[in-house]
Amino acid sequence: IISELNDEIQQELIAEISTAELIKIIEDLELDEIVDILQALPDSKTQNVLSAMSMRDRQRITEALVYPEDSAGGLMNTDIISVRPEHSLEVVMRYLRAQKELPHNTDQIFVVSRENKYLGSLPVSKILVSEPTLNIRELMETATQPLPVDMSDKDVARLFEQNDWVSAPVVDEDFNLIGRITIDDVVDVIREDADQNFLGMAGIAEDTFAAPARAARSRMLWLSINLITAFIASLTISLFQATIDQIVYLAILMPIVASMGGVAATQTLTIMIRGLTLQQINSTNVNWLFKRELAVSIVNGILLSVLVGGITYLWFHEIIISVLICVAMIINLMSSAVAGIFIPIILRKFNQDPAIAGSVVVTTVTDVIGFFSFLGLATIFLT
Repeated sequence: IISELNDEIQQELIAEISTAELIKIIEDLELDEIVDILQALPDSKTQNVLSAMSMRDRQRITEALVYPEDSAGGLMNTDIISVRPEHSLEVVMRYLRAQKELPHNTDQIFVVSRENKYLGSLPVSKILVSEPTLNIRELMETATQPLPVDMSDKDVARLFEQNDWVSAPVVDEDFNLIGRITIDDVVDVIREDADQNFLGMAGIAEDTFAAPARAARSRMLWLSINLITAFIASLTISLFQATIDQIVYLAILMPIVASMGGVAATQTLTIMIRGLTLQQINSTNVNWLFKRELAVSIVNGILLSVLVGGITYLWFHEIIISVLICVAMIINLMSSAVAGIFIPIILRKFNQDPAIAGSVVVTTVTDVIGFFSFLGLATIFLT
């Protein structure tokens, strides 16, 4: 149960239990789950837990702790079954029967040389249906490339998704087989990444079970940044204070222009973030996507501006105001396409997560352009 708990609860629980109790809890867990728990512990407590383990387990866990948590090495489990290519299938079957149990999610065993270099894999299904006299070299599959130990967990998840893998081998820089990654670990990565992107759109970190002070602190940064951007939008409005004083109903209509641009930009931003996360968008197709989003914005801008212009005319009986709000809305919806496409790309170039920073930036851009275009046109044509 402890391995499935939320990180916040898991850390608080571990902090309250003794080293002896913790060892009893984790002794039946898989290696990668033990490593995840130990990585969250203070160094002193980690060393106490390791010193109480057997030499073999301590060595395996120490080797796994070297790799970053968000890499293939951090995801992998070293409980693997490997055979050499010169053996017959009958020998392999006797070897498998001699095991107390197979590692979790074993859909294939791995073929290695005498020097432990990865050569290929042998699906369990082939073992069951093939003639026992056949040689492993005749049956093994070599098409699937192993995962480098330093590959990022997101790239690992993408390969699992693309290839429908249940498990995959992991090799070091010398192509030695050192472990395997299974689908249950990859599902956790996909879920965590989706959670981060979803929460990032609101500018918050995962704090469902966090203490109030910590939750408030994690949200304060982006609330403060949003406050600054709100002042920027207000400053834009103040530039046209004289125009608003003369034509008061501009103040009634200008939130419509800004709001429509903000919603349209968020729609484009969401598509862009998803495409970047799944690596579906790159330099070869981003121009096509930009042209499509710009065309969508123009079409929507024309249709919606006609609707808004008609309502405005029925409301205020001012044809010029109706025309100006139509033009301003088209301008702002076009700017929303530009902002939604290129701001995530720019943020990535500065090593910022578009899922977290993107929504604040694009809404600021569309607010400023919406207010400036509508009030600027009104200043030119009405005063």
